[in-house]
Amino acid sequence: MKTPADSSPTRATALRLSLYVASLALVAGGLVYATTRLTATEPAAAAAPAMPAPKVTVAPVEKKLLVDYEEITGRVEATETVELRARVSGHLDGVHFQASQLVQKGDVLFTIDPRWYQAQFDLANAHAEVAEREAKRAGDLLAASAISNEEAEARRARAAEARAALATARLDLEHTAVRAPISGRISRAFVTEGNLVSGSPGNATLLTTIVSVGDAFVYADLDEASVLKFNRLAREGRLTTENGRVPVDLQLADESGYPRHGVIESTDNRLNPATGSLVLRMLFSNADGALVPGLFARVRVPVSAPQPALLVSERAIGTDQSQKFVLAVTKDHTAVYRTVKLGALSGGKRVILSGLEADDQVIVNGLQRVRPGMTVDPETAVAAAPASPAGTAVATR
Repeated sequence: MKTPADSSPTRATALRLSLYVASLALVAGGLVYATTRLTATEPAAAAAPAMPAPKVTVAPVEKKLLVDYEEITGRVEATETVELRARVSGHLDGVHFQASQLVQKGDVLFTIDPRWYQAQFDLANAHAEVAEREAKRAGDLLAASAISNEEAEARRARAAEARAALATARLDLEHTAVRAPISGRISRAFVTEGNLVSGSPGNATLLTTIVSVGDAFVYADLDEASVLKFNRLAREGRLTTENGRVPVDLQLADESGYPRHGVIESTDNRLNPATGSLVLRMLFSNADGALVPGLFARVRVPVSAPQPALLVSERAIGTDQSQKFVLAVTKDHTAVYRTVKLGALSGGKRVILSGLEADDQVIVNGLQRVRPGMTVDPETAVAAAPASPAGTAVATR
């Protein structure tokens, strides 16, 4: 028979076993609860709505007839330019205009001291009158055999010389009043009153300059390759013309869109061998007076016949490393990656040389939210008003 002291270790062991079993039960219950919660949330996760297709704006590839233009730099010149020089020598008596004013043909601009030339004219006039009287009497005297034929001829010759001297003196006197040879805008006076001016040929004093107003010339150099294209089209009769002349467009440094229109007036008769270019002279209307001689301007010259081309908005074009691409949208609203080759600009749109077809739709807004192969929600862009006449456009290089 065991004593109470012998049974104490047995009771302690039993107690520890009971606590261990209870702990295992608690852990098992927790695992069952967690599994039940996870199982209960799985249907909710599976029922979450799918992400909607991104909204994008699409536009159709536009097809137009394009004319290819060569852009060149030109310089503006007046249709008429005059360097006004003295024709007789003398002291300048007066300047009769304000700098930069408009003058009319025939206006007196400068006066050179006329006194010397007036005296020369009066002397020549007196000599001419005497010579004319002697020549008239020569006929009567010859009829009366009072003088010889030689003397009569000599008197008539002296009369002719006197008339020529009188005409020369009259011209010199007239040239003391320096008149405007053309109408236009005058520069400043390069010589002021009181200075001695020279009318000697080859050393005549420059008094001022005058340039015409109204229509203006623009000179530009066209490179050899463009000249060959231009001439070939002209020979084939495929060059666009207006009243027999080739139209060209111009813009000044503070303008855009080439708002000024003119024609090619003439070309040089040979290429410059040093530059390999041909000088074009173009005529433009200058009603607003903005084409000031000496200004530089951008000119575009047609170097192709009208030809069909595909155009898309610049916003549709993306860059992938060294190549350009667009995202086209198929009939099932799937975005498709298309590598494209770009051409010239035309009215804010880019000519596509390859990679698209005329019936394609391309993304023009929302390109950053889309990846190739994604389904999209397309919305057609509102068409803008045409910038060029119907059926035609221009492309510049």
